[in-house]
Amino acid sequence: MKNEEIIAKLPYAEPFLFVDAIDKIDENGVIGTYHYHEDLAFYKGHFVDHPVTPGVILTETMAQIGVVCLGIFILNNNFTKDSIIALTSSEIDFLKPVFPNETVKVFSEKMYFRFGKLKCKVWMENQKNETVCKGFISGMMK
Repeated sequence: MKNEEIIAKLPYAEPFLFVDAIDKIDENGVIGTYHYHEDLAFYKGHFVDHPVTPGVILTETMAQIGVVCLGIFILNNNFTKDSIIALTSSEIDFLKPVFPNETVKVFSEKMYFRFGKLKCKVWMENQKNETVCKGFISGMMK
């Protein structure tokens, strides 16, 4: 499955799609990128005059790239528009802020995929290759 096909199968659309590209993917992990444009709606109210990307958005970006894209790749042709995806748990440590107009890279390593549950170790780096957040995310895929 091509990277563009995986992105096309994502059950998200603007303004809630946080995947620009998949740089590398195999059955054990994924690397992908996203650029946080300064005109995204949440920047208007999240720390007025000093906008910062909310942690929930950073977590969502890691979940979309690190768990959902990887899950679609693993399930391949068994993933359809009727498939169900649900976040089951996340444990994320936030280390550095991400500002408007920054591009981030998400790294994900599969810990396990069994009984429809995918658990991954995930981390996000900024353009300086500094880790901005890291942790674990799990989701169910059926």
